[in-house]
Amino acid sequence: MLISVPQHIDVEDKIVGPLTAKQLGWVIALGVILLIMWNMTPKVVFFIIGFPISIFFIALAFYKPYGEPLGSFMIFGVMYFFRPKVYFWKRTPQKNVTEQKKQVAENHLVQKQITSESLRDLAKLLDSEGMNHSEGIEKILKQVSNKK
Repeated sequence: MLISVPQHIDVEDKIVGPLTAKQLGWVIALGVILLIMWNMTPKVVFFIIGFPISIFFIALAFYKPYGEPLGSFMIFGVMYFFRPKVYFWKRTPQKNVTEQKKQVAENHLVQKQITSESLRDLAKLLDSEGMNHSEGIEKILKQVSNKK
């Protein structure tokens, strides 16, 4: 069964023409504020105060710094100023770090106890596909497995 998977899930739905619901809300809020100001203030004051308010609301509706809507960006900025910015870093003394490094190095060192005899026995074991084995190889394999 073939199921179609939505491709553009991060794109908001368009409500009116090219405007999304949030953009339409900001434009309507701007219109309401400008209508109230038109009726309450003198015309000169309306144009002086209304122009910056219009720019601010249009920026809230359409401007997206760093891909985030301006409203969210402003909220994050306010939260940044009110959240604590104290970070604690507990530094370990240098002596302990060197001791830990030495212990790790000692644990990872594997003592190689392979001689020419044990290498010859291993070759025979591999050639015989496991049929012929000797006690020397078993001893080496046990030592290696015990160290791990």
